[in-house]
Amino acid sequence: MRPEDIELPAAPGAPALHGDLLLVGVTAADLAANSYRGGLHRVGVDGGGAKEFTRGFRDVAPAISPDGTQVAFLRSDGPAGKPQVHVMPVDGGEARPVTALPLGAGAPVWAPDSRRIAFVARVPEPGRYGTAAADGDTPSADEEAPRRITRLDYRYDDIGFVTDRPAHVFVVDTADPAARPRRLTEGHGEPLNPAWTPTGEHILVGAKRDWGAEDTLRADLYAIPADGGAPILVARSAGTVEHPVMVADDTVAFLGEAFDGVAAVARNVGLWTVPLTLDGPPGEPRRLTDVETVDCEPDAGRPVATASGVLVAVRNRGAVELRRVASGADGATLSELALVAGELAVVKGFAADGDRVVCSVSTWDTAGEVVLAEDETTRRLTDFSAPLRARGPRPVVEIKASAPDGYATHGWLVLPEGDGPHPVILVVHGGPFRYYSWGFFDEAQVYAAAGYAVVLPNPRGSAGYGERHGQAIIGALGTVDVADVLSVLDATLERPDLDPTRVGVMGGSYGGWMVGWLAAHHGHRFRAAWSERAVNCWESFAGTSDIGWWFADAYCGPTPGARTAMSPLTHADRISIPFAIAHSEQDWRCPVEQAQRMYVKLHRNGTPTQLLLFPGEGHELTRSGTPRHRKQRFDAVLDWWSHHL
Repeated sequence: MRPEDIELPAAPGAPALHGDLLLVGVTAADLAANSYRGGLHRVGVDGGGAKEFTRGFRDVAPAISPDGTQVAFLRSDGPAGKPQVHVMPVDGGEARPVTALPLGAGAPVWAPDSRRIAFVARVPEPGRYGTAAADGDTPSADEEAPRRITRLDYRYDDIGFVTDRPAHVFVVDTADPAARPRRLTEGHGEPLNPAWTPTGEHILVGAKRDWGAEDTLRADLYAIPADGGAPILVARSAGTVEHPVMVADDTVAFLGEAFDGVAAVARNVGLWTVPLTLDGPPGEPRRLTDVETVDCEPDAGRPVATASGVLVAVRNRGAVELRRVASGADGATLSELALVAGELAVVKGFAADGDRVVCSVSTWDTAGEVVLAEDETTRRLTDFSAPLRARGPRPVVEIKASAPDGYATHGWLVLPEGDGPHPVILVVHGGPFRYYSWGFFDEAQVYAAAGYAVVLPNPRGSAGYGERHGQAIIGALGTVDVADVLSVLDATLERPDLDPTRVGVMGGSYGGWMVGWLAAHHGHRFRAAWSERAVNCWESFAGTSDIGWWFADAYCGPTPGARTAMSPLTHADRISIPFAIAHSEQDWRCPVEQAQRMYVKLHRNGTPTQLLLFPGEGHELTRSGTPRHRKQRFDAVLDWWSHHL
């Protein structure tokens, strides 16, 4: 895979299923448009592949009405278009927009009556983001009034400021062509993931504690009256609430973490249930899954109720598996959850209708295919990644190693073609409570196609190996995580087809932190380093990052001395190997000052260094940045390694 091949991976989102109607949105990068295009596809559940269902610029998030007659979805008209809810009959016809909101709308959710749709959308303060002020004037961005900020959670990476464009719950009546969306909420609750109650009288959401309490990470479960009224507290959570869904007429399930204070790092996400109580005291949630061994993946979507249990996506040693939690489970361990799909793969979305289950699943050679899971077997229904596979992606090799303290370590190796010995790039993931997986990873494929062996470790601190594994580095950054990373590298370098004298290290976010740390403390092992969107100084990060006000304390502790000791900037005088720094100008997760401070210090020290800044991009550049910037970044990375490896 070459840099320009970023157009090849076609990624299906979460599928929608009703009887024999199976729909999925598929998107891919478009370098000419410098955007992402895609449409809905209808997939034959009994074979026959996928056929185009819509032809918008970008159509995603399909939802089929309960009566099976209509499809709602999000459509963006053009690269700069905001996603708006559209509705069309399942048997064809023109899609009709039912929203026209200035900042766009969130994914649609049908009411039981197949008439109303709920969604979440951000509402701009008058006079901001291209909207008219009270006097009717529409100021440009540089003419807007100053923002008055009084809370710590006032902005978020990849979204921007949120206190002047809070999220709200809306309902729109699709049966009335003249109807406009009705806003149901006020304040700063920041509701997420709406779901209807069986009667259609309320909409369930997870939202900030006390519907907008300042400077808290806690969220609770609320019911919003569909005809208007104050939010009803259904349950106080043990920490967070995501993806609520009715699993019985009187029971709500949701995904959530449990934590104290703001220690919301390295916590396994569990499946919880609580009675639906609308006219009494809040219910007491019960955790159905084991806190240590079961870590649900919220990115794969909401739980799905079936006759034999609740389906959830679970992170497990680099896989994201679809597992079934049996009815009546109480603290069920991973081994007690039936595996439905996703072995040595990554489930990215799923749906069910009766006994039929469908998933979007990514493997090392596919950005995603739709898979049918039925009668304890799985069958692939699509071939969206045929152009990608024709390019010949390189297979992954599982690596099992051991750290000096005897701890079992794990990762992957992606080998280039040929006999070698190949130069090696050690690539460290971000998070740190994230993970490399069995799924498709475009970066590893691009580097392997250019002739490099790519090492991908999941050290202590990563997700999917148990909660204790994730928490092992709290207050101890630069200890066992470093040992684990180097143990996986050492195990791969034992291969005769790799060249231990030509090794580079790179990574982003926490992975960028690791690059700085390794370059300072183990620089003799590497020819050069590439650090991007990195945390380099925890003390300034605490005051400039969107999450810094709690994240720095959670991982380093509150004392300045500890933060200083764990900061690569503190040890930059020891870095002598060539060191590239890449950053996005609009990164609010690891703000650009983190890159600037490291660059200035290295440059003044005489270390060969360069700073590559991407205008207009945020923390997610490598994953969802504009296609041209993603290609330009790949070109720069390959140029760097061609000089140093």
